[in-house]
Amino acid sequence: MLDFQLLPHKGHRERIGFDVATLVVAGWTGRDEAALRHHIEELAAIGVPRPSSVPVFYRNATLNVTQTSRLQVLGPDTSGEVEPVVVAHGGRLWLTVGSDHTDRKAETMGIALSKQLCGKPVGNELWLLDDVAGHWDQIRLRAFATIDGRSTAYQDGTLAGMRTPADLISRLGKPLSSGSVMFCGTLAAIGGIR
Repeated sequence: MLDFQLLPHKGHRERIGFDVATLVVAGWTGRDEAALRHHIEELAAIGVPRPSSVPVFYRNATLNVTQTSRLQVLGPDTSGEVEPVVVAHGGRLWLTVGSDHTDRKAETMGIALSKQLCGKPVGNELWLLDDVAGHWDQIRLRAFATIDGRSTAYQDGTLAGMRTPADLISRLGKPLSSGSVMFCGTLAAIGGIR
């Protein structure tokens, strides 16, 4: 069970326990079609299969969602990707941050498979999506990695280039029911694929 602090701009703040009923990981969610095509070709060049659609929605095991501070992985070929995460609770949509941790070596065999192999850490605070939707494009996400003892940014940018949750949900073709968690796609890595 996950533990969230609800942080609506107005109204009652409370701590809730949350059981994940459905996990959807959205991919290829950028607004810039040319940049998406370039990234698809960049990945295809290293053996990653092209997506069946853009955006694409991967179903994932609900037990992969975690709030652990340490993530155990199967090998050295995994990495995280900071991204917005929508949580459906109490008839409303909420926003937090998470990491679509993925096995990069397994990605060449299949993206859906690679996403099943890793935990998906999420934050423990939820902001009411209605409270932040009006300034979606200004929300900034940054991710850091420790390399040779130094903290180095590997993702940094605003959500202006990402499809909004409303757009993604409409493309999913059905509303997110209570207990649903949807990872909304990631920002590009600084310097591209390494």
